Amino acid sequence: MKKLLYQFDTDAIPSVFDSVVAYDGGADQVTSLGGITPKNCQSLVEGAIYTRAPKHKKNTALFIGGSDLAAGEELFTTVQNLFFGKFRVSVMLDSNGCNTTAAAGVALITNAVDVKGKTAVVLAGTGPVGQRAAVMLALNGANVRLTSRQLERSEHSCDLMNHEFGVNLEPMVAADDKSIATALDGAQIAFGAGKSGIQLLRAEQWQNHTSLEVLADVGTARILGFEGIDMMDNNTERFGKHIFGGIGIGALKLRLHRACIARLFESNDLVLDANEVYQTATSLLTQ
Repeated sequence: MKKLLYQFDTDAIPSVFDSVVAYDGGADQVTSLGGITPKNCQSLVEGAIYTRAPKHKKNTALFIGGSDLAAGEELFTTVQNLFFGKFRVSVMLDSNGCNTTAAAGVALITNAVDVKGKTAVVLAGTGPVGQRAAVMLALNGANVRLTSRQLERSEHSCDLMNHEFGVNLEPMVAADDKSIATALDGAQIAFGAGKSGIQLLRAEQWQNHTSLEVLADVGTARILGFEGIDMMDNNTERFGKHIFGGIGIGALKLRLHRACIARLFESNDLVLDANEVYQTATSLLTQ
């Protein structure tokens, strides 16, 4: 029986990236649908859960993506609320690569150092990847500061993640040299989750920093989030610190994304969100 994956994208045009990785992850057929919302998804979900016998339902799965994490989370919740009894299929949330990118970065960090009790700063942390990276670091025992150029945005993201995952994130501003220095004061870990091409740290802000031990930046543009690193860095030592660049993180992200797609077809009741995706990432590092 063919493994069918239905890609529910909250954007008008579905992601080609997500479609390609879905095939590479083992789906036999990927149906990419754009503009999916809680209001128009019911018949689609019903088509997925009613059409195959219980023992075959594991061969149908749903993937929720798109650029807007809030919209993806709302759709993710609505889809699950339409399941009942054995009438369900496995579903994964990865809006804007939020879970797979964050999980790959955090798994590499935690594989390099013990983060428990340490202070981690997520720079430009209000986007999908930054929010989920902050959550994963906190769940691993780190004291997490989530930053934005505007305190209100940082506070809003912290409130959302605190409510959803029961973590305690500290909102901070990182808008200029002084506020960046304050955010990094005493920190051991810096995670860069900014938009492509936006520099978050100059080289001199981290290279001689006395407490920083690990830096991870997801950027892959010509201008990296952290000046002075290389996007290919994968636990590279620079200035006595462990460095992970965007491609170094991205290699694991792609493996992780494919592995999660494969997991969706193992049973009909998997729900893959931040915690489950992170656990899959850590398992890949032991293989």
